[in-house]
Amino acid sequence: MKVKPGRIAPGAFGHTRGTVKRNYAVMPPEGIMDSYLPRWERTVVRFQAAPQLGARFAQAVLEIAEGGGTREAFSDELERLIYVLQGSVELTVEGAASRLDLEGYAFLPPNTRFSVRNIGTGEARVLGIKKPYESIGLPPPDLIISKRSDLEKINHNGTEGRTWEHLLPYGDMRFDMELNILSFAPGTHFPDVETHIMEHGLYMLEGQGMYLLDQDWHEVWKDDFIWMGPFCPQLFYPTGWETSAYLLYKDVNRDVSFG
Repeated sequence: MKVKPGRIAPGAFGHTRGTVKRNYAVMPPEGIMDSYLPRWERTVVRFQAAPQLGARFAQAVLEIAEGGGTREAFSDELERLIYVLQGSVELTVEGAASRLDLEGYAFLPPNTRFSVRNIGTGEARVLGIKKPYESIGLPPPDLIISKRSDLEKINHNGTEGRTWEHLLPYGDMRFDMELNILSFAPGTHFPDVETHIMEHGLYMLEGQGMYLLDQDWHEVWKDDFIWMGPFCPQLFYPTGWETSAYLLYKDVNRDVSFG
């Protein structure tokens, strides 16, 4: 096989499923390097999306060792989602503590003072999403603390085998983002290739499948991350024998920006 000058063909070393393009990115977990932040102790932060990528939000997996977490409670102008992927954490909001176990989650409105602590045995893994809140004059969204098992599975358009679980109140104009879990039974798929204004951050919770991004197909697995910029053509279908599901962030309920 001929190799272009300056290029090395994929082989035993240096091969990856990951790619970063102008309007999308695919990131397997093994290629995301560790970061450490001053507000967190005994915690590895693995950033998946950030403004440096072209995203208008930030997303990361926090790997919190036993007893680790935030050094102290803090607040800022960002809104946040915290979703537990593994283990148990104690979330304290404005002095009130709640336990979040596997698939527990919390939405924190902007200017909410909070702290997080791993209270389980072994490492806790927490998915975190944050962004500046875009106010339109309505009261700010409320604090939400819940768990996946409390969510209703909804079929929005009659497609058998494809369901939504809404982590945030659907259609509530106070929220400038949606957070949904989409599940696909074997043999299901998007009814169309979607091309729309919403930006997405997608974390594979379970299963596997093929994702069309722009004009390229990518195989994705549990724990993979996908960023989709606005108007990126997209379609998914599962390829395993069991249900595939992913947690999906997208921006909604706001007009176009000319800034």
